Amino acid sequence: MRRTMIFREPDNATTPLCGWQRRVGKRPWRSLSREQRVAVIVLAAAQIGLAVAAWADLARRPASAVRGGKRGWAWAIAVNFVGPIAYFRYGRRTRR
Repeated sequence: MRRTMIFREPDNATTPLCGWQRRVGKRPWRSLSREQRVAVIVLAAAQIGLAVAAWADLARRPASAVRGGKRGWAWAIAVNFVGPIAYFRYGRRTRR
């Protein structure tokens, strides 16, 4: 049985779905259009790039130039786009 059955409508409204059919929002890569695949790849590359840049900056920056603990920021950076952006905005002390 192929997993593409996830997107089929049940024969009637009372037919219960199997466990693997209950996953909402999970779509096989093959079912995405070319534009959607490109968007996923671009967003993933941006997310990974932001995280790598933030971790590299955090590793090179002395602890006195970081607001809060470096270990906490290292964990926060791993949170999607929010972590690296928060680190660059709030985690670094600027020289004035």
